[in-house]
Amino acid sequence: MIEFIALNMAPIMFASLVIFLLLGYPVAFSLAANGLLFFAIGVWLAPYSGNTITLDWPLLGTMPQRIWGVMSNETLLAIPFFTFMGIVLERSGMAEDLLDTVGQLFGPIRGGLAYAVVIVGALLAATTGVVAASVIAMGLISLPIMLRYGYDRRLASGVIAASGTLAQIIPPSLVLIVLADQLGKSVGDMYAGAMLPGLVLTGLYMAYIFVVSILRPSWVPALPPEARTLGHGILSLIVALAVCIGIGYGAHKALYPTYGADADILGGVVGVAVIYIYALVDRALKLNTLSRLASQVIMVLIPPLALIFLVLGTIFLGIATPTEGGAMGAVGAMLLAALKGRLNFPVISQALASTTRLSSFVIFILIGARVFSLTFYGVNGHVWVEHLLVGLPGGQTGFLIIVSILVFLLAFFLDFFELAFIIVPLLVAPAVALDIDLIWFGVILAVNMQTSFMHPPFGFSLFFLRSVAPKGPYTDKVTGQRVAGVTTGQIYWGATPFVVIQVVMIGVVIAFPGLVMHYKPAPVDVSKVEIKVPGFTPMAPAAPGTPSLGGPALGAPNFGGGTAPAPAPAPAGLPGAPALGTPNFGTGGTATPAPAPAPAPGLGAPVLNPPVLNPPTVTP
Repeated sequence: MIEFIALNMAPIMFASLVIFLLLGYPVAFSLAANGLLFFAIGVWLAPYSGNTITLDWPLLGTMPQRIWGVMSNETLLAIPFFTFMGIVLERSGMAEDLLDTVGQLFGPIRGGLAYAVVIVGALLAATTGVVAASVIAMGLISLPIMLRYGYDRRLASGVIAASGTLAQIIPPSLVLIVLADQLGKSVGDMYAGAMLPGLVLTGLYMAYIFVVSILRPSWVPALPPEARTLGHGILSLIVALAVCIGIGYGAHKALYPTYGADADILGGVVGVAVIYIYALVDRALKLNTLSRLASQVIMVLIPPLALIFLVLGTIFLGIATPTEGGAMGAVGAMLLAALKGRLNFPVISQALASTTRLSSFVIFILIGARVFSLTFYGVNGHVWVEHLLVGLPGGQTGFLIIVSILVFLLAFFLDFFELAFIIVPLLVAPAVALDIDLIWFGVILAVNMQTSFMHPPFGFSLFFLRSVAPKGPYTDKVTGQRVAGVTTGQIYWGATPFVVIQVVMIGVVIAFPGLVMHYKPAPVDVSKVEIKVPGFTPMAPAAPGTPSLGGPALGAPNFGGGTAPAPAPAPAGLPGAPALGTPNFGTGGTATPAPAPAPAPGLGAPVLNPPVLNPPTVTP
């Protein structure tokens, strides 16, 4: 019995961790306690394990170094920076301005408010990277407006909850930072690989709203004319957008010879900057060349887009690392809040307190995970997991499908941090053994972990929305009418279609790895590689009276007794080549030295006289 337990320590240890978590103990302390308990058991059972358990008491002495490795990890510095940036932006009122402006822009069409929520959710995801801030802000601002104008409560709840979770997959996501760290890959590569799948997922959300607007138009009515406070003026906005694209394209063509592939981003920056400056001048001088709608859209959308470029653009251009990009984003967020007049001590204090709380949470989980992994690897748990998953039928595809199902089910009980620190490290070795690109694998896991925020009944996004959604009837502030509240069941049913969309997106990323693999540079065709070794270009014969740049004439040694023949002239076409005399192996005579070299050039070149070797005198 003891031998059986010793040989199966890894599955027993993993099962006990699951029991600890189901009993409700904090994750960090469950990991650390489980690791220390089984470390002691493993040391005792090591003699009975047949050398499968490699634990010993001195191994605990490595823990300080492992913890120091966590504390000195520069990659994880991006987490407090991006968290601080998101909370400051949420307090600055940027979400309110975006929702109001984009809602007015799409208001005249059916589902316009729902489209606005999805678009603003994507913009907030690219600027804040914090799910809670996005969901709470949109729940407070958009949900009352959607209920006021007759939106279906299930659809409105589902759109808000799902749009907030885009912060998990669109950079600068905290999930992507943690996954890159656990997979041992670059955060910049993870951001580049996840950008396109995040945009595709946003498009799928909008496609679902479009289908609903056709099949159930009463669920997503358009805004009534009296609610469109910015008027029409869509033509002015289209013209401004066309001018912006034209300027950006011209800048791209002008910058391409100098900056190459980076010219597209820089050209877009130039176009956006020009149109924004023009809108500022138009409003300051009251030229009124832009409509109210066009002016408001430009003035509200450009600042968050500029912040996105400050963070992601500098990372993708290679100007800044993700940690440096996060620091610049934090400074940019404070600048935007100051421009809106909302940067004050309470805002900074709340942002610092929330950032410290989240950072401490992450650090404690990491320390507990280090203790757990020390023991788990000491009982060959990684080998057990690798053998368990590598042998699955279907190769790479079978492995990805089984792992996706496993993570999807675990997401009902664990949040993304717990999945990233407990499950992901165990999956790295099997993925490497199956030759799976780890960035591709990380993006699949990120899309999958996004569902952990939407799972009824434990999804955090649903809890965030439930905390701000009206539970009972209330009086609308604008119309004065009584409006029914939103039930918890309606929130859960509204989230279900979006969970299905997220599962479909997992399949899309698995089936089309090119959505992620574009982060890699183009492969090099070795058959077209040409290697050129630099050589000496033949020189024309020197004119009479000019110094010769040729090499010295090196006479050959004479080992014989006769007179060495004169050196042969240099071959034609090779002026200045050394003349090498042929050796004379005769038995008598006196060796004659080779002719003196040509006069040395007057350029400081060394004069090399040939060696003269006199043969020995042999007396008969």
